[in-house]
Amino acid sequence: MDDDSRYEAVRSRDERFDGVFFTAVLTTGIYCRPSCPATTPKRRNVRFLPSAAAAQAAGFRACRRCRPDAVPGSAEWNARADAVGRAMRMIADGVVDREGVAGLARRLGYSARQVRRQLTAELGAGPVALARAQRTHTARILLQTTDLPITEIAFASGFSSVRQFNDTVRAGYDLTPSGLRAAAPSRRPAGPARPAGVPLRLAYRGPYAAREVFDFLQRRAIAGIEEVLGAPGARTYRRSLALPHGTGVAEVTESAGAPGARWLDCRLLLADPRDLTTAVQRTRRLFDLDADPYAVAERLGGDPFLGPLVAARPGLRSPGAADPEELAVRAVLGQQVTVAGARALAGTLVAAYGKPLPAPDGGLTHVFPEPAALAEAPLTELGMPESRRRTLRTVCAALADGAVALGPGADRDEAERGLLALRGIGPWTAGYIRMRALGDPDVFLTGDAGVRQGLRVTGAPARAAEAWRPWRSYALHHLWNATNATNATNAANATNAVNPTRPTTPERP
Repeated sequence: MDDDSRYEAVRSRDERFDGVFFTAVLTTGIYCRPSCPATTPKRRNVRFLPSAAAAQAAGFRACRRCRPDAVPGSAEWNARADAVGRAMRMIADGVVDREGVAGLARRLGYSARQVRRQLTAELGAGPVALARAQRTHTARILLQTTDLPITEIAFASGFSSVRQFNDTVRAGYDLTPSGLRAAAPSRRPAGPARPAGVPLRLAYRGPYAAREVFDFLQRRAIAGIEEVLGAPGARTYRRSLALPHGTGVAEVTESAGAPGARWLDCRLLLADPRDLTTAVQRTRRLFDLDADPYAVAERLGGDPFLGPLVAARPGLRSPGAADPEELAVRAVLGQQVTVAGARALAGTLVAAYGKPLPAPDGGLTHVFPEPAALAEAPLTELGMPESRRRTLRTVCAALADGAVALGPGADRDEAERGLLALRGIGPWTAGYIRMRALGDPDVFLTGDAGVRQGLRVTGAPARAAEAWRPWRSYALHHLWNATNATNATNAANATNAVNPTRPTTPERP
């Protein structure tokens, strides 16, 4: 895009570009998201910036009306596998806060100077400024949704001093921390009835196929670390989280909020508030909230085979993983068994080797076992052949000693090569891990039985998948959903042939 096309997007308040670029108004000193409902500024008074961090570094403060710091992340960082894309995923996960710029550079295999130069060239801000903008957003959430003392919030947000915290909040919002707290749009009721945890709105762009995402997660929910409560349309997905400073619980509701809203309601219960940023990002990756459904639909919607599926399920997402190493273990457990079988095996594994939560929370009792705890475990409780138990131990040993890295900034090609080099890991397992644990939007599992059936249902030849790049992961989910719908219809028809009084509505997949 050039600046003229960006200005047209601002004039039309086009939410497709929220998070892709930011609009800074020279006359007011405020920066906004493109879809801000305020009066459109004159073209000569507008400057376009690639990130909120760049806007803050240039001296602009966040608009209180559109909250540009709360937009969905750019889908570009999900698709890109270069150093800048990997760096952005790691910064979002809190690597700079925990390990500094030196730690980020070490993980990328570059010098700190190279990392700063590349990020500044593309985003208008270096890693420190990008992390600072993220800390500022975390501080606003804690100030406006919790009653934590302001001093505790300063350090929980990742700031090294209260003075730095005060100065950054004042520069970012033109308010003191106490003033920002008082300006909260809605304060929770005081008293013992107040719900625990940090309430959040996890923003996304475009349509969001919540039913299909919750169906996908519910079918795979593991006893002890996940549960889905409520009826379809009003479900709550809950899971435990192993975080850098402690444990946590994430709750996400299926309802998309008020009409026209673009968020999922979430509540995070954290043992340590310093884990807020990391918990938010991992939950966002699990629900694929930074995807660009417009770009996906533009590529897949015109395809003669996938077009009807895309029209039937607008905004279908490709769920990621809250814990990449957990997902790798689950993928191995899922080899050559059904989804229900893999779920049962994982539940047995959690009961035998999972780390108990400090206190059970509903049906959540553990966090998933760490790879190091499984690398030498006998795993006899699983009742699997020794060859598959050996594969599981091999994968866990590779994850524990760093031979295979699956963190948010991992090199996807390198990780897949490392997985395929392990005995017992084939293309399906490596591809599934790449798609979900590493968030790759362009994976196609040609050997998957559900995919083959989906191709038959749509009449698409296998070679058609080449035209679906770079969004083949989303095409794969469309095929899986087509397979589930066909199987449900066939099962209902077979039952009705025996019992004509049974309703003909297919079961929900």
